[in-house]
Amino acid sequence: MKNIRWQITLGILLIALAMAIYLLQIYIFNSPRDTYFYLFQDLAFVPIQVLLVTVIVDQFLRIRDRIALLKKLNMVIGAFFSEVGTQFLRYGISFSEDVRTFGDKLIIKGFWIDQHFLEVIKEVKNLDGRIDCGRGDLEELKSFLTARRSFLLGLLENQNLLEHETFTELLWAVFHLMEELSYRSGLHSLTKADSEHIAGDFKRAYVKTITEWLSYMHHLKREYPYLFSLAVRLNPFDPHASVEVQ
Repeated sequence: MKNIRWQITLGILLIALAMAIYLLQIYIFNSPRDTYFYLFQDLAFVPIQVLLVTVIVDQFLRIRDRIALLKKLNMVIGAFFSEVGTQFLRYGISFSEDVRTFGDKLIIKGFWIDQHFLEVIKEVKNLDGRIDCGRGDLEELKSFLTARRSFLLGLLENQNLLEHETFTELLWAVFHLMEELSYRSGLHSLTKADSEHIAGDFKRAYVKTITEWLSYMHHLKREYPYLFSLAVRLNPFDPHASVEVQ
């Protein structure tokens, strides 16, 4: 309310100041006709000023702010992959029935251009992503995710992530999988129906994680080549990956 009153007071003062200047102009130059002429000239330009300021300039500032926000969000995404995502991808490889054969396409090379990333992301989105809960250790995956519950909750509480819809969906998918696993005490003796249910949740989280990982790697290649180099050497899909520079 105080802010609105201040704006109204300022508006009244500015209008009064403008009227005073126009009256002073008439008094000094004794030419009301010219004053009225230029007054209407100024008024005619007001709609154009509104267009420039509220539409074009405002849109430009919004785009600039969004780009800056997305750069900050990519720092959060980087933290996610450092703490959870990269290891989660490794777990997924052990459970997946088809990523093992598709994995060769996920071995990112330094010469990749934008088109390479876009094509692989498109293929991943159409990937069946079949998960067999009997292939890996669900208890180990459960321990890994539940140990990072606080970290995942902290990310979900970040209001800025609302600007990044796909990453928010990824977080919810991973968090939901963690919840499903944490409420079960006997993961080695699941019924067939329950195993298929867990596999569906796992598949959803895993495909989203691969897609977001590729987008993040694409971002690193464009913006931070030194971080991209490390990420390539830690590629969970490359069986020959080594953090040591060869």
